[in-house]
Amino acid sequence: MVWSLWDVVWLYPLKGIFYFLGHPYFYPLFKARLIPIVLLSAFIYVNLFLWTYLPQVAFLAIFHGAGAWVNATFLVLGEGAAIVALLFEAFFVDETLVDTFDAVLIDQGLADLVSEGRTLDSTAPNSVQMLRRPTSSAIYAPFSFRQIAEFVILLPVNLIPVVGVPIFLILTGYRAGPFHHWRYFKLRGFSKKERQEYVKNRQLRYTWFGMVTLILQLVPVLSMFFLLTSAVGSGLWAAKMENAHRSREAVAATSRSDESYQDHLA
Repeated sequence: MVWSLWDVVWLYPLKGIFYFLGHPYFYPLFKARLIPIVLLSAFIYVNLFLWTYLPQVAFLAIFHGAGAWVNATFLVLGEGAAIVALLFEAFFVDETLVDTFDAVLIDQGLADLVSEGRTLDSTAPNSVQMLRRPTSSAIYAPFSFRQIAEFVILLPVNLIPVVGVPIFLILTGYRAGPFHHWRYFKLRGFSKKERQEYVKNRQLRYTWFGMVTLILQLVPVLSMFFLLTSAVGSGLWAAKMENAHRSREAVAATSRSDESYQDHLA
């Protein structure tokens, strides 16, 4: 019972934090590129709260009363997340997220899957150092201005009293959740139709995953760190699904073999 509760999908972004902290060989991935971005994002959030927070509280107080402080907080955090995503994530971070995701898959015994998309050094001491150049397009999550625009368009949903923040999180989680497995779909060789069908059958779970990752990325200063650890959690979840898929395939293959053997005896 305890294990089943720990294995629910919305916990994977949180499990990614503990996994990252417990595996020091992942630290260079954060230090190499993300620390400067963390400092720059901190500068953005400080200025947003300094210059825009109180005016937005004053405006929202007309409609929300005491709840204006909460809604304005989420609104400013969302604005900051949109700016950070637009300036940094797509252009500076995606390669690091791919490396993180692939290294987690290797740790989970799926080096053969990762080798479909990049060369590996089997003599390296850990999964991060095993990673070599990708042999095909390596994207953790595709970037488009449409995604940023949708996020910005949804920000005013926070203006709705009481239910605005939960609705905002659900809608953005619904859109963003599946993108965290874009790399997995690529390694599996899914067509667009197969990818859409796969997501459709797991949409609720992807929405939960997307909601939790969004909440973590709304944390000022630490948003880039949590973006990295969410990629770890995404890799852990993908590894679980891939191993389950392989187990089903093995059972099906055994069943077909038994049927063939019985037919031969007959």
